[in-house]
Amino acid sequence: RKFFAKLNKGNTMEKIRLNKFISHNTNYSRREADELIKNGKVSINGRVVSDFIEVSGDEKIKIHGRLIKKKTEFSVIVYNKPKGELVSKKDDRGRKTIYDSLPKGFSKFVSIGRLDYASEGLLLLTDAPAIATALMQSNIEREYYLKVKGEITDEIKTAMKDGFFAKDATKGAHPKTEIKSMNFAPFVAFDIFGSSGGYTKLRVLIKEGQNRELRRFFGYFDLEVMDLKRVSFGIIDLGMLKESKWRYFTNSEYEELRGFLKENNIKY
Repeated sequence: RKFFAKLNKGNTMEKIRLNKFISHNTNYSRREADELIKNGKVSINGRVVSDFIEVSGDEKIKIHGRLIKKKTEFSVIVYNKPKGELVSKKDDRGRKTIYDSLPKGFSKFVSIGRLDYASEGLLLLTDAPAIATALMQSNIEREYYLKVKGEITDEIKTAMKDGFFAKDATKGAHPKTEIKSMNFAPFVAFDIFGSSGGYTKLRVLIKEGQNRELRRFFGYFDLEVMDLKRVSFGIIDLGMLKESKWRYFTNSEYEELRGFLKENNIKY
C-alpha cells in the first residue's frame, strides 16, 4: 500500500492562515498569535495587518518588527491512544486528554484527525499544522478493528461495498453534533471475523475520516459500535507500540512524507 497518496480532488494547501503560520514558526500559541494580530503587532511585507488572512509563507512576516524565520524541519509522532482520553487541549468537564499523557514538549503538536473518547489506537501528531491538514484531507487508507452489537446483514455489506448517503446519520454521533447527514464512501475493504454472543468482530479499511464516521455508519443500521481501534494510517501501524506510548517517525517514514509534501506542493 502506498502511504502518502494524492490529496482529495479540489483541496489545495498552498496557503495557511496567518495565526497558524505564527504558532508553527514561533513560540507563540495560536491564541497568542490572534492577540498579536488584533493588536497590530504583525506586519506582512512592511504593512501592518489586523485581520486573519492567509499567507503562503514566502512573505516577510514580522512580529514587533522582528522577522519570523520559517522552520525548515518538522516532527511527527505516533501515539497509541487508550480509551478514556480526549483528543483535545483541555476539557471543561475535567476529563483526561492525550496531552496529559504525552510529554510537555508535545503540548503544541496538533493531531492528524481524531479518535473519540471511547476509541483507541493509532493517532498521529505533528508540530506543522499545514501538514496535519494535508494528511487529514488526503485519501490515505485508515484501518480499524471493530466489535459491533448485532449482525452484519447483506444490506450492510452492500452499503460497505457501494457507499450511500444518509439524510439522518445522528445515531452513533455526539449528542451535541451539528452534522446531521453524511455521505459514506465505499469501504476500501472489510473482513468479518464472525459473530458470537450477539456481537460481530470485523476489520474495515476506509479512505476518509469524517466525524465519528464508523459509529454513524453502523448506527444507521441500528448497530452499536462497542469497540473501535485504529491500527494503521497508510503504511504507519502500531506494531509493538504499547498503549499510552509514543514514538517519532522513522527516517524512511519521514522520507515518504517529504515525497507526499513535494508531490502535493504543501508548504509548511
